[in-house]
Amino acid sequence: MLFMSLIDLTGTLAAMLTTASFVPQVWHTYQSKDASGISLGMYSAFTAGVVLWLIYGLMLSAWPIVVANAVTLALTATILVMKLRYR
Repeated sequence: MLFMSLIDLTGTLAAMLTTASFVPQVWHTYQSKDASGISLGMYSAFTAGVVLWLIYGLMLSAWPIVVANAVTLALTATILVMKLRYR
């Protein structure tokens, strides 16, 4: 039982850190209104990948995967929209 708790803790921390890593980019881009340093191709591919992870989590009913990727999708989509808007 302890082993499962460590697995859950590891997954939760990983999801929180990788998801939260996008917050500074969203904030910086919003504040500066400058997205010139952001790769449109990279964020497009990454956002598509996050959508697939979200679908995968839904298909498995794996709610930690669903929640983490739903939040990540909102953040990366925001960056992508700002990239298109602030070229």
